[in-house]
Amino acid sequence: MPDLIEDDPRIIEFDVRTDEMLVNMGPQHPSTHGVLRLVLRTDGEIVSETEPHIGYLHRCAEKIGENLSPRQWIPYTDRLDYLAAMNMNLGWALTVEKLMRHEVGEKARHLRVLISELNRISSHLVGMGAYGLDLGTFSPFLYAFREREKILDLFEEACGARLTYSYITVGGATADLPPGWLQRCEAFLDQFEPIIKEYHALLTTNAIFVKRTAGIGVLSRAMAIDYGCSGPVLRGSGVDQDMRRDGESLYTGMYDGYAFEVAVQKEGRYPRDHSYPTVPSEAVLGDCWHRFFVRMLEVVQSMDLVRQAIDRYAACPEPLSEPLKLFEKLPVGDAYLETEAPKGQMGFYIVGNGTPIPWRVRARSSSFSNLSVTHELCRGCLIADVPAIVGSLDIVMGEIDR
Repeated sequence: MPDLIEDDPRIIEFDVRTDEMLVNMGPQHPSTHGVLRLVLRTDGEIVSETEPHIGYLHRCAEKIGENLSPRQWIPYTDRLDYLAAMNMNLGWALTVEKLMRHEVGEKARHLRVLISELNRISSHLVGMGAYGLDLGTFSPFLYAFREREKILDLFEEACGARLTYSYITVGGATADLPPGWLQRCEAFLDQFEPIIKEYHALLTTNAIFVKRTAGIGVLSRAMAIDYGCSGPVLRGSGVDQDMRRDGESLYTGMYDGYAFEVAVQKEGRYPRDHSYPTVPSEAVLGDCWHRFFVRMLEVVQSMDLVRQAIDRYAACPEPLSEPLKLFEKLPVGDAYLETEAPKGQMGFYIVGNGTPIPWRVRARSSSFSNLSVTHELCRGCLIADVPAIVGSLDIVMGEIDR
């Protein structure tokens, strides 16, 4: 058969088209960080629309809080961000104390800083390890959980639990730290500090990790503010905001006398002079890599705060503040307070009517606001990039489905 030439009438032109498809990712997908369902509208490998579906873990926690006293509701706050239960306990306790105009003693203040910052480290270790799993590497998960187990050992000594603690409560804490606990905590920090370089070798500077995260899911400063993002998601876009420094005096007063700098990314510059690896040339401010790296900065920051809190706690001669009565009457009025939890700004709202049971209880979830920007970040990305983007937000469904 003779060769076909360009103007040969036997040539048939084909109109190649692709069809859009709806793809469900979750709620059983291993990269959705809980029972989150994402409905992706795809054209081949390109995602044109992403719609998060939530509610698979709903437990009516807020309505339950309107049928219990504030101290009785403490265990329910554990189940919000169950990876940072101490921080949830703290946010609720401070809100109730604000309503009751109650101030805890100096020793309880330093205890709260110590415990909440230690839980911040634990939460970021889970986020870092799980993020490695999302992107196909298993080793960081094992390294992270090895160190997290040592923090949980310390929590178990303090309150008898390893996940849902109910330790920080309204008026103080349920018990003082046991003898030798401070020394064991300092020994952990001494052992943990040099290990951070291993995490940088495993993920931060890993060529495959950089390719999967640098320049992916870029969240601009303006968009982060418009969507109400907070925590590492907000600071990864270069917004210098931290409720420990910028929040209400009742919360910022807890950190009076503590020296720390907000961990925020600003075009490849670090908040202070540390021997960190350089920012990859492919990275863009506000991308997945920067959101991950802010959490690595915060781990070092929290270690410094824990050391300061140990010194201040040990120097307090006074006894630990006693918790308020289980059925202490609430004054008529309302109170709202936001704290800097590991995932972002966590807010609690309470309305009292003169009885021990609140009239209204509400929670403002940082993960809910951070998740809301998913459809913007995933527009135009590849299907393979969706786990990298969602994992970089470090959401927890217990806090969203409350």
